[in-house]
Order: sequence, then structure tokens, then C-alpha cells
Amino acid sequence: MAGTTVADGGLVERAFTAAAAGLGVEPGSARHTEHLAHVRATMGESKISVFRRLFGDEARARRANAAFQEAYAGLVEGGLVTPVPGARGAIEELAGSGRTVVLATGFARVTQDAVLDALGWRDLVPLTLCPADAGGRGRPFPDMVLEAFVRTQAAEDVRQVAVAGDTSYDVLSGVRAGAGVVAGVRTGAHADPAFRAAGATHVLDSVADLPALLTGAR
Repeated sequence: MAGTTVADGGLVERAFTAAAAGLGVEPGSARHTEHLAHVRATMGESKISVFRRLFGDEARARRANAAFQEAYAGLVEGGLVTPVPGARGAIEELAGSGRTVVLATGFARVTQDAVLDALGWRDLVPLTLCPADAGGRGRPFPDMVLEAFVRTQAAEDVRQVAVAGDTSYDVLSGVRAGAGVVAGVRTGAHADPAFRAAGATHVLDSVADLPALLTGAR
């Protein structure tokens, strides 16, 4: 969601900084710079997985994740998230053409719901998924893509599934799931070289271009 259909203006990094400070990682320190680089590189991955690698033991990772969720939710409630231009229209166009749209995220459910509520998107799609809904591993594993395929029963073959996302982890999860279309979008964390290296079938300027891609107009 963030970076693909939702513009958050760098709130992930701001929330991470707040969470890390609570565990003794001072903003501006060499450790903070190193951690922030890792957060940027792993955008799209389950946040608890990121914190496990950064902070080592499970208890510290969970403390960091809880602090991140609280900080991000506070920023969201402050009105600091907006739809990516054209994203809602693209979702509605896809749904209107008979396709089933699922919104997936690396955030925890409480954070995802805060974003959906802030945008008024609770009823926009029939299914939203976070890592906990699909076994807990999140991206770059294929689990959420396959969970969407199984739960919606909207396709007979996983090759009929299209995946779009702004990170290499979005792309890799779609490739690993066997999706027929796996598109990187240029509105978020990663760029064309990362998308191509992960196996993207297409690269789009925005998710707003996805309907045209799927109808063969581009």
C-alpha cells in the first residue's frame, strides 16, 4: 500500500526513527544511519522481520515494532497520508471491469487499518491482507499473493494474477507466487534496476497505469 496506492511522505522513516530512539538508537548517530539504510532497502517487507534483524532478540524486536506502530498510527491520524494520484480510480476501474482487487501491506493489521480509515477505504476492496493473515512471513515470500489467490477464488490459475508494488520485495513476492503480471511502480521506495533484478515483467510510472496494462492498451 504505502508507496503504491498510498503516499505517506516518508512516514515509515519518521516512525522508525521514533521507535529506534526508544531502544537507544540516537537520531543522527552512525548506528541510526546504518539502520535507516536497511529500512529503506527492505521497504515492503514485514516490519517485524526488519526489526528482528536490526535488534536481534525477539523481545527488543517486538518492542520496536509496537513503538513503530504507535508512531506511524499517530502520524496517520494527523492527516499525513493521501492516496497516490489516480490510485483509487484505478482500483475502481479494475473492479468495474470484473477484476478482484486486494490491498496487501508489510504493516501490521492495526497500522493497515489506521491507513484504510484515514483514507476512507475500508469498503473499497473486498479483501485486505497483512503478513499475519498469511502465516506471518510477509514479503518477499509469496504467501500474501497466494493467500489472495486462494481466498478470493477469483482466478483458476495463479498466472491470471497481477501484482503491482513500489518495492523489489513486492516484485519478488509476485514472481515467487507465479503471477502472470508483476509490475514495479515508480511512485515509492525502489526504482527500475531493482524491479528488473527482482524479475518484474513490467515497470509502470504509477499504479494508475495498471488498468491499461491489463486491458492491453499499453
